[in-house]
Amino acid sequence: MTQGTHEDCVPPWWQDAVIYQVYLRSFQDSDGDGVGDLAGVIARLDYIVALGADALWLSPFHPSPLHDGGYDIEDFTSVHRLFGDLDTFDRLLTQAHRRGLKVVLDFVPNHTSDRHPWFRESRATRENSRRNWYVWRDPAAGGGPPNGWRSMMEGSAWTRDPASGQYYYHAFLPEQPDLNWRNPEVKSAMDGVLRFWLDRGVDGFRVDAVPHLVEDDLLREDPPGELAGEGLPVQAGVRHAFTSDRPETHAVAAAWRRLLDGYKDRLLIGEAHLPAERVMRYYGLGSPAFHLPFNFVLLNTAWDARALAAALDQYRNLLPPGAWPNWVLGNHDEQRLASRIGREQARVAAMLAFTAGGTAFVYNGDELGLEDVAIAPDEARHPDVSGDRDPQRTPMPWDAAPNSGFTTGTPWLPLGEANGARNVAAQDADPHSSLTLYRRLIALRRAHPALVRGRFRPKSGDGTVLSYEREDDGARFLVTLNIGGDAASAKLGEPCELLLSTQLDREGDRCNGELFLRPNEGVVFRLRPR
Repeated sequence: MTQGTHEDCVPPWWQDAVIYQVYLRSFQDSDGDGVGDLAGVIARLDYIVALGADALWLSPFHPSPLHDGGYDIEDFTSVHRLFGDLDTFDRLLTQAHRRGLKVVLDFVPNHTSDRHPWFRESRATRENSRRNWYVWRDPAAGGGPPNGWRSMMEGSAWTRDPASGQYYYHAFLPEQPDLNWRNPEVKSAMDGVLRFWLDRGVDGFRVDAVPHLVEDDLLREDPPGELAGEGLPVQAGVRHAFTSDRPETHAVAAAWRRLLDGYKDRLLIGEAHLPAERVMRYYGLGSPAFHLPFNFVLLNTAWDARALAAALDQYRNLLPPGAWPNWVLGNHDEQRLASRIGREQARVAAMLAFTAGGTAFVYNGDELGLEDVAIAPDEARHPDVSGDRDPQRTPMPWDAAPNSGFTTGTPWLPLGEANGARNVAAQDADPHSSLTLYRRLIALRRAHPALVRGRFRPKSGDGTVLSYEREDDGARFLVTLNIGGDAASAKLGEPCELLLSTQLDREGDRCNGELFLRPNEGVVFRLRPR
């Protein structure tokens, strides 16, 4: 199940990788303004290395009015003054590479900020040469928006421009006008953005909001959400049949892949919030596209042994030939893992993600067991988007200093008292901490390639126990996870040696055919070769 192998049959670096997401504003502030920055990331690179990660993925750091946390970009090839400058970025890249860390950037191709020079020109007059760089349409015959398309943020997806009388389309906020990906000039300009960063030495891109790139050119209405539609995403009360996951999008993704394949060892990740069978199409239709379309199965599945067993089975069965799996437990848009399933089960989830095979993604702070922080209305920083995104974006707690070592100033979001107590320094000294578990799990998968590349054999998924075997070149391992708050046992039928428990307290134990699991415990066993 390999993909994209290169010279001398060496697998690409990302197949064995743990990729660590750095939400820049909340990672480390270096200058006391309360906002994380690129220099702060440089200061914490050794922490990422010590965790065992192979790459870091940076959230957007470009100039932006920050209506959508930096995903509303007004210059794709520069750095917001809050975060540093291009020289600082180059220094970060150099320092990361010296440590063996790859660097992956966010690429936001669906839209720009309404302050971007391209959009300013586009809205200047109907005759402007960049008018067709965005999606402009005349009002409906009776007046009002061209049709009833809904924004992903609720409300109409059309905003009227008083000067021209036309409407522009925005899948997200009105401040985020959509680029017109049917226009070859747009494609060429955005290819230039990719080359700008590739030529500086970045190792890949995570592409934001991929399914929204292209809309139906006939402006057909999306059906209501309650109407059936095979695999169609439902958001904002409608099924996005004509405003999401259009066939033309796959051609755009394939062109990006061809561009990246012109460079050595670069990675293309795609964010597509779609049903699993539609996500699989983003590996490529006829020609390669994304190396890794994000797998959100573990984010969207009920935390139940039977449901998880079914989800893992479906995902693996749907993988196209040659496609490489990946596992995502959290990110900056989702509720924190520990808040979603509980802090004890969060440890079990980490064992699942690191041993199910393929590339693993970690959202900064999940390795500490951080939870969502309640944000008062007057402290919210993303009111235009959603009040529920701030709780999972709060700053990293590093030590017991004021503001947990994140900043000497006033943090842009509160850290939360409970999260402050879970700081890196405290967990670094605790042999049973969540941080220690993550380090042990990453070291375990690095030491035993069967956990990354081996054959996956389901063993059980009933009651509260989820169990599977990994085997490669004679090495055999059994992963058994108690997805419940009561003790459990499982028959094995052969002796085994316990390598790692999520509770970090009984390594080396041996069993003689029956496994005993404490509440909320996951274990990795070594089995005898066949």
